[in-house]
Amino acid sequence: MNAWRWVPTLYFAQGLPYAIAMTVSVVMYKTLGISNAEIALYTSWLYLPWVVKPLWSPIVELFGTKRGWIIAMQLAIGTSLALVALTLPTSRFFQVSLAMLWLMAFSSATHDIAADGFYMLALDRHLQAGFVGLRSAFWRVAAVTGQGGVVYAAGELGDFTGDVALAWMIVFLVMGALFGVLFAWHRLVLPLAANDHPVVERSEPIREFVKTFAGFFRRDGIAAILAFLLLFRFAESQALKLVTPFLLDPPASGGLGLTTSEVGIAYGTFGVIALTVGGILGGLAIARWGLDRCLWPMTFAIHVPNLVFLYLAWALPQSFVLVCAALALEQFGYGFGFAAFLMFMIHVAAGERQTAHYAICTGFMALGMMVPGMWSGWLQEQLGYARFFGWVCIATLPAFAVVAFVRIPKGFGAKEPGP
Repeated sequence: MNAWRWVPTLYFAQGLPYAIAMTVSVVMYKTLGISNAEIALYTSWLYLPWVVKPLWSPIVELFGTKRGWIIAMQLAIGTSLALVALTLPTSRFFQVSLAMLWLMAFSSATHDIAADGFYMLALDRHLQAGFVGLRSAFWRVAAVTGQGGVVYAAGELGDFTGDVALAWMIVFLVMGALFGVLFAWHRLVLPLAANDHPVVERSEPIREFVKTFAGFFRRDGIAAILAFLLLFRFAESQALKLVTPFLLDPPASGGLGLTTSEVGIAYGTFGVIALTVGGILGGLAIARWGLDRCLWPMTFAIHVPNLVFLYLAWALPQSFVLVCAALALEQFGYGFGFAAFLMFMIHVAAGERQTAHYAICTGFMALGMMVPGMWSGWLQEQLGYARFFGWVCIATLPAFAVVAFVRIPKGFGAKEPGP
């Protein structure tokens, strides 16, 4: 079994719908004339399927194989994306397209449960650590493809056709077709893992459902674990919704005044290279030294680059090269540091029912992203971009506080020494 054949594409397929729901939708609605406050509020609700996915994660454990769920959900995601395209020419496109994006998000959240479970079943612990950086990198490559390549394509098509709605319609149809390709590819290359099967008999699903949740909340140090999952990305959850509007808004409104295509170039070229390098190095670092030794440096790596946005908002540089370099620095730090967050969730989920327990971890993570994101648009409109990004830097402090309370087994994720 060659994990290089399926880990990158599997996590690209996991990351792209998330990027569409969280970032691409923001750009689309911004270019279609929706206000920052409405965008932040309503697109934050798209987090909901990822927040509540632990409620149906035991179903993925109890029925069918993880491989089967992955393939079925990729087909559903492709269909949902095509349906989004068909809503855009309608008079109530905002409400109807949001509903279609929610259906896509539900399919994607279910896909995440199966994909993460399959990853832990198909790879041993050391390979999980070794590939976590690549996994993180391709998840973020998908995110940058969305906010980079997809946004650039929409901008260029909008300029060419003179119809922004038509441009987004074409882009969503192409993304639907892409998921058709991913569906076919994973049917071919995903291995048939020997232990990929329902974990219990189906005769007592309610009892097993309760046992799954009870087992998670009986873990030692559960309060510190939940605080970590909810607060580690507290600053990012607020910045994420406003970075793209900041890049697009004119200097008179406190933004950088980039075109849609320039936003795509900045994230889709320099950002993706830096992110990929950072993610791979983060995974290799954990595999070499263990999560316990890497957690603090990676916490600094993921949060300190928020200063980039503070600088850009105050200085409003006119150099596009400087903007690209600043965004690349932020993406590198994020890719390097986020590997620690992923490995922490693997640590928490380790043991019986690890697929469902990992889903519970990601549900709390999504809750920590959803709630602060809902007020971020209103807050930015009150403070302006410069002060808002100053607040984002202050909002990183809870992450450092919770890291001080979590306990990681010595050498977790590192390769065990040979005999």
